[in-house]
Amino acid sequence: MTNQTLDNKPHIVRAKDFRIDSDYVTWLSEIKRRYVSAQIKASIKINIEKLRFNWSMGRDLVIRKAEEKWGSGVVEQLSLDLQETFPKEKGFSSRNMWRMKQWYLFFSTTEANEKLPHLVAELQNIKSPYLINVPQSMAVLNGELCFPTVLGMIPWGHQTDIVSKCKTIDEAIFYLRECILGGWSRQTLNNSLKANLYKTQGKAISNFTEYLPEAQSRMAQEITKDNYDFGFVSVPINYKEEQLEVALEQNITRFLLELGTGFAFVGRQKELIVGNHSRKIDMLFYHIRLKAYVVVELKVKPFNPEYAGKLNYYVNAVDELLKGPDDNPTIGLLICSDKDETDVRWAFKGIQTPMGVASYDNVQIAPPSSFLPSAEELQARVRLVEEELNNNQSKNLTD
Repeated sequence: MTNQTLDNKPHIVRAKDFRIDSDYVTWLSEIKRRYVSAQIKASIKINIEKLRFNWSMGRDLVIRKAEEKWGSGVVEQLSLDLQETFPKEKGFSSRNMWRMKQWYLFFSTTEANEKLPHLVAELQNIKSPYLINVPQSMAVLNGELCFPTVLGMIPWGHQTDIVSKCKTIDEAIFYLRECILGGWSRQTLNNSLKANLYKTQGKAISNFTEYLPEAQSRMAQEITKDNYDFGFVSVPINYKEEQLEVALEQNITRFLLELGTGFAFVGRQKELIVGNHSRKIDMLFYHIRLKAYVVVELKVKPFNPEYAGKLNYYVNAVDELLKGPDDNPTIGLLICSDKDETDVRWAFKGIQTPMGVASYDNVQIAPPSSFLPSAEELQARVRLVEEELNNNQSKNLTD
């Protein structure tokens, strides 16, 4: 317990006849953890009940055919009546009630009834700090889908944005999953919707379906994009792979956001000792949801079939040297300046490690004055000048 002193500095208040030890500190930490967990569970339960009401409201408007029965102004009148009865509630605007109807119509379809249970099953098999009280099943009553409680795991504002901006159930479920697993704020969701993350995520050319179990394959495909936007880095006009790596590492927070939810950065030029040789991986990540290492190799040139062999080697090396007993198989991701699908498919034939190939674009080219030469480059220039001078002197002597 703390109090503020006159100089505004907190000091610890201790009860009389109290002896602190490590057991007490551990117990206190556990109590705090349980309380935070209880707060989260309570907020989720409240959110689920509020959304269950919204679902029933939308259902009433549809099932009762309210507009046909009471006229086109029924929603506006219902809004006025409810606001009069519950003046402190902000959710009874006519606009919000139209959203309830739209939301119900969107998620009460046969397609949603078939696909939402797959999301529930996936969430039950994932460990995440945001996953508390995952619903156990989907219920149907009298042939109609009851409120899918999985929807209650994110707030109402998120729901309305998803329904108003997504064209298909698959797209909506993608954003639901990301919001739940990543604990996305509404702003993050809207940024992702504007960037059309659904269209770009999960499109890398890969062999995941052939060499990973179905659940892991689906997730591995989802976390890889067809094309990565590197517009947040600046490099010289004739940049090399190492310069691109350095620029990405210097902007690692932005790079992690571009990679997507769940990536943790392990290191750049990660050294692996194989036999008596040192091998270095361009960039190594660990994906928390996938529970697997992700080897990322960067190429500033278009895809070449020989790149697949090198990536295969690194993936196998990480499996042998770093992968733990509880980790899933390591996957490889090659990000190059361009790619041809036929080249990639043929290069993957005979390779049994899970790998994907993507491209990148929008790298910013900085003016030459922005980059000072390194010590090694300066020394190389000095050597070239000295060699040229020596050659000229030798030529003069022979002449």
